[in-house]
Order: sequence, then structure tokens, then C-alpha cells
Amino acid sequence: MKNKFEVLVFDWDGTLMDSEAHIVACMDYAIRENGIEPDPPHQLKRVIGLGLNEAVAELLPDHQNTTHLQIAETYRHRFLSDEKSQSDLFPDVESTLRKLHSAGYLLTVATGKSRRGLDKVLAQTGLEDLFVATRCADETFSKPHPQMLDEIKTDLDVRAENMLMIGDTAFDLQMAVNAGVPSVGVSYGVHEPERLLEHEPLAILDCMSELPDWLISPDE
Repeated sequence: MKNKFEVLVFDWDGTLMDSEAHIVACMDYAIRENGIEPDPPHQLKRVIGLGLNEAVAELLPDHQNTTHLQIAETYRHRFLSDEKSQSDLFPDVESTLRKLHSAGYLLTVATGKSRRGLDKVLAQTGLEDLFVATRCADETFSKPHPQMLDEIKTDLDVRAENMLMIGDTAFDLQMAVNAGVPSVGVSYGVHEPERLLEHEPLAILDCMSELPDWLISPDE
């Protein structure tokens, strides 16, 4: 039975929250404000899931680190300046998280967001009380480095095989591979299912509401 999992680790952007358009718009703005013509949106979105500094460096490999830092700061200010969230949770996310919490699973987050960014959306969505541990890219290594999962594993004193990473990008699933943690992908986020399957997730879900039944269903 798949209910061997005790700790569920969720990516945030693209997995729990439909924030792709807002992230891309802020990145486009930040790059333009620093005098550079940005890539088209479909190219900008490919770095969603990485830490901010890593994402900017990936998009602009031919520019200096000082430029990367300026763009990251412009992005950060733009993204955090909105008092209200410009993104919504995906359908059934809140009800599913509450169902899993009530069932006794330990819910956690491992995200490419900054600590300020995650704390802001947790407060805005009212979900902060559901998560027992969270890790952000500005306080540890960015995905796909395994440190976020390693720290959650240590904090909660759980074995890697009893954790499950749920994410929408190859960065999420590669992080899970690097940490020896099983994973599940979701098909509705940033990366296509074909790309996720390269990292051998146990399943690809089409909606977050499928997760509770999957967790207790036979392996078949």
C-alpha cells in the first residue's frame, strides 16, 4: 500500500499555486528594466522552480553576475510589491491539503521562492498552519540540489523512503532523485509530463484532488 508515506513535500509555484503568468510577467519586467531584451514567455517560464538567482543566471548566461543580481533585485521588488496575490491556488488544492492534514500526513513545502515570498502567499492563502516545515531557495541550495529535502528529513526524523515529493517541474523530481526520495509529478504545471517521466516519478497526476486516493491505493 502506498500509505507508507508519512511526509508529503509540495513544491509551491506550478504545483499548488497557478503563478506561472505572474512569475513570467515579473521576470519580463525585471529584465527590460535593466536594459535587456528578454526571451519570449515560453522561454522565461522554463526556469520556474529554480531559485531566483539561479533562474536569472540560466536565462542570461552571457551577462555578468552584477547584472544578474540587479535583475534579481528588480524582480524581487516587483513580485513582492503587490499587496494582494496576483495568483490563485489551483482547483481543489486547499480542500485536498486540509484532507491530507486531517488524515495525519505531515505536510511540508520545498520551493524556489524566497522566504519572504513564501511567507506572504502562505499568509494570503491562510494555509500556513497546515505545514510543519518549509524550505526556500534563499536559505539553502536551489533545486535540484537535495539539501531542502535532506533538511526536512532531518527536521522531522523521517526516512527518505517515507517521504514523497510532489512537483510540476523536472527540477522538483531531480531533487527527489538526488535525495533518494520517491516522487509524484503533476501534469498541469510548467513542465510537460514527458519531461517529468525522465525522472521516474511513481505517478503523474492530472489534478491535486487525485492525490489522497493515490496515496492509499494498491501499487497496481
